Amino acid sequence: MMTLNGLPVAVLGAGPVGLAAAAHLIQRGLRPLIFERGDEIGANLNTYRHVRLFSPWQYNIDKAARKLLELSGWRSPAHDGLPTAGELLEAYLTPLAELPEIASALKLGHKVIQVTRQGFDKVKSRGREQAPFVIRVVGPNGERDYHAQAVIDATGTWANPNPLGANGLPALGELGLAAQIAYGMPDVAGIDRTTYAGKRTLVVGAGHSAAGTLLALADIAETVPGTSIVWATRGDQLARVFGGGDADGLPARGQLGLRLKSLRDSGKLELHTNFRMTALHQTTEGIQAVGEAPNGEQVAIDGIDRIVAATGARPDLTLTREMRVRHDPWLESTDALAPLIDPNEHSCGTVRPHGHRELAHPEPGYYAVGAKSYGRAPNFLMATGYEQVRSVVASLVGDMAAADDVQLDLPETGVCNTHFAYDGNAASEPGCCGGPAVDASSACCALDETEKAQGRLGCSTLSSCAPAPKASACCA
Repeated sequence: MMTLNGLPVAVLGAGPVGLAAAAHLIQRGLRPLIFERGDEIGANLNTYRHVRLFSPWQYNIDKAARKLLELSGWRSPAHDGLPTAGELLEAYLTPLAELPEIASALKLGHKVIQVTRQGFDKVKSRGREQAPFVIRVVGPNGERDYHAQAVIDATGTWANPNPLGANGLPALGELGLAAQIAYGMPDVAGIDRTTYAGKRTLVVGAGHSAAGTLLALADIAETVPGTSIVWATRGDQLARVFGGGDADGLPARGQLGLRLKSLRDSGKLELHTNFRMTALHQTTEGIQAVGEAPNGEQVAIDGIDRIVAATGARPDLTLTREMRVRHDPWLESTDALAPLIDPNEHSCGTVRPHGHRELAHPEPGYYAVGAKSYGRAPNFLMATGYEQVRSVVASLVGDMAAADDVQLDLPETGVCNTHFAYDGNAASEPGCCGGPAVDASSACCALDETEKAQGRLGCSTLSSCAPAPKASACCA
């Protein structure tokens, strides 16, 4: 049987976190093998390259990647500049991917479809940890298996958008109307402008993706007659999307919330709160969106031409069907990480830095990192992913002191996740964004008996019960 010695470490995904993982592997003397499903790096970022990021350059560049780039003569953009996703690709990720040590390891147009162990299915145990990983890939020349000593899964969630249905399934009729629905953040003000100008568009969601789309539509409505905007949210508490305003440590995010609140107050959009989507129907007057109010009453929004589903995303868990992985039952995050990030229970003040121990699975050598490690939780930060991969790579080379020394340097903020995910009930005691105040010092120990009975993991599964970081640690 093939041994692990000398094999590369497979990195799944060539986005910001995946390429950061590759940089740390190179820095530590390990050989990466990077698979990217897109024909260019950063396939997910490229779909919203028109969007300006909230965080300035100083938080968007990984430290190991910076060192590699600077050795090649690369000059960093100004720390306080706010790049678009496209600028992040062009000014940082593309030069990084072109470095010889990374370019030689990069396989574009290679979609990973399964990961397993050589000679071992999910059931067989003895000798499993010594068996190489097998990464089955579909590339330009068809299917092929590659071998690796470890796997860092940075495939993200963006390519797997959540459906419109409030129950987690596509709304009835959603699949049949797919041609009139855009998921994520279409370039409403740019290449997609003619699709939305003069149309009645329904935007569904209460996050920053929805906010950006609503504001872009409002700009079109100022100059193109007949352009109207409808906004539907599952709950009625909009504190997260309106945010911290001038108190936000990321000013661009604060200003976005202020602009959206002003748009709402101006009456230039039609707002439907507590709208839990159940069905879509094509009528002679356009699409009819049917929802259910909290009291069970059926409500409808009529005459829709286009729909933008800014409803978040979920991880693709089919990749690891033959491996021993443990996911949280409801977040689909890495299990030990779930109590720290659960948006049903925690405001951002309760999320602390985390590394290889919280990211580990029962399958030795496999780590999900980046947005995928958070599962369906919407509060991931790019800088958090950079620290995750630094810790994971340190653990792979046996430097446990560095692997366990997990730290984050993030901006102060007045924005965090909302009170409870998809919940319309406001808390009586506000936290950092109007959500429930929580004792951050006991964040990873605060499981009640119901959570324990449902399978949540307590502090015994975590590396320590360290104090929570600054309130910005989970803000997306």
